[in-house]
Amino acid sequence: MTTVIDTSLTDRCERYRRIFHLPATVDDAARHIVLEVGQQFGAVTMPADLGERVLRQLTQSGLVTPVVHHPRARRWTFITGPSCSAGVSTSVAAELFRLYTTVACAGSHVVLPSAEDERTGYRIWVQTPDHLDAVVPMAAVVEAARLSAVPPAPSR
Repeated sequence: MTTVIDTSLTDRCERYRRIFHLPATVDDAARHIVLEVGQQFGAVTMPADLGERVLRQLTQSGLVTPVVHHPRARRWTFITGPSCSAGVSTSVAAELFRLYTTVACAGSHVVLPSAEDERTGYRIWVQTPDHLDAVVPMAAVVEAARLSAVPPAPSR
């Protein structure tokens, strides 16, 4: 877990925009920093235990992408490249549903950690958005989730 130090929502949002090149905005009504899913970014959310396996698999493949953890919900959100216009097939969507994994649709928002979130442990970075020149394609995260959910073959 990495913590970025600053104080206000505006300061943190500006940091995300300036340093990490995330087009984040402040939702004043909800008091959150949000990233809109759409043409630039996508998101895949899953249970934390599956997320750990997915992150391990992506890392072993040399792929790095930002990941937000929501400890109370025990969910991880992978920030990815945008989804293709067709989204995921019905069979893949059903498989993801059984894994309690969701692909964010265009126009939805990913809430990014604020300083207050990190201080209280409400929402934290598992992996900060340091490497956004090349976010992982959404398909890579979806495939890693599918593969990580398959139990290993019994050894003989």
